[in-house]
Amino acid sequence: MSEPHVAAKAPIAVELEAGKTYAWCACGHSKSQPFCDGSHSGSEFTPLIFKAEEKKTAYLCQCKHSNNKPYCDGTHKSLP
Repeated sequence: MSEPHVAAKAPIAVELEAGKTYAWCACGHSKSQPFCDGSHSGSEFTPLIFKAEEKKTAYLCQCKHSNNKPYCDGTHKSLP
């Protein structure tokens, strides 16, 4: 499997709405980070679909290497 493109080496704060479904970009090429815009088309990547359980500010991963996708776990700090 290919490695995803690192969109940024920092998380992005987003306001999630309770009950809303989101498509998190897994390939790193979306122009509307951290969400999918279809840029993965033709690749082996697919977006991660998730539903917000509650209204909250969430810090979503933009390096695409988190072990807690779509949320940031600090992995970006160890990337070259």
